[in-house]
Amino acid sequence: MAAGAHGRTAGGGPAAGDTADRALSGAGRAGFTARGVVYVLVGYLALRIAFGRGSDEADREGALRTVADGPLGRAVLWLLVAGFAGMALWRAGSVVFGRGKDGKPGKRVLNVGRALFYGAVCWGTAAFALGRGGRSSSDDTSKDWTASALGLPAGRHLVGAAGLVLAGIGVGIAARALRRRFLDRLDTAAMGPRTRTAVTVCGVAGNTARGLVFGVAGAFVVTAAVRYDPQQAKGLDDTLRSLATTPAGPWLLAPTAAGLLLFGAFSFASARWRRLS
Repeated sequence: MAAGAHGRTAGGGPAAGDTADRALSGAGRAGFTARGVVYVLVGYLALRIAFGRGSDEADREGALRTVADGPLGRAVLWLLVAGFAGMALWRAGSVVFGRGKDGKPGKRVLNVGRALFYGAVCWGTAAFALGRGGRSSSDDTSKDWTASALGLPAGRHLVGAAGLVLAGIGVGIAARALRRRFLDRLDTAAMGPRTRTAVTVCGVAGNTARGLVFGVAGAFVVTAAVRYDPQQAKGLDDTLRSLATTPAGPWLLAPTAAGLLLFGAFSFASARWRRLS
């Protein structure tokens, strides 16, 4: 039956479109929650490195190992698998059913990439939960991918272009954070003044730190292309550790790590207040 003006069928039940929207929104909120857990743990691990109190890798694999070693570790890992599957599903739904800004061709292409990325994250997390993953760090993976790409025809140019794109994404993330563009996606009217202030602080600091990490990682990829040396490419852990080797020492890594932890908190806020449909 045709849906009425308020998204209900003539028989009074909810329209199929409304049910699909609610399901996709629920999947997206689960995904933002899973992302928040991982970023909080990555930030925590990076803070420990900054103050010389930790040796675990500050990346997704390190975060998953921290979860696995905690209470109900295996169960929590599978909850993360479900969350990342939800994020991939929601991004894929944005490609198919996207409205408004998400319906524009550029946004659809971007969401295809995001859906594939979170699908890969879901797969990797499931492999870790089954005891089949976690054998290589993000640093090893980055070097392996760079080495493979450099071996292709025009590989140096491809790697250099990828590094520039990654650095550009980082700059874009940081710029949008400083302009507080992320607030456009949140239902700020449902927040109290103090909550909105806290979410804004988390969004600005968290996204700026995330943009910095993307930018630095992109610079390392460009360096790998220029020097034709895949060992110059760095994953998340090595990128963060490189910040501690600058003249600023741990005083650059520590605020970046704290920013990533705040990005995790911002992800939790997104799970609660982001407009997903």
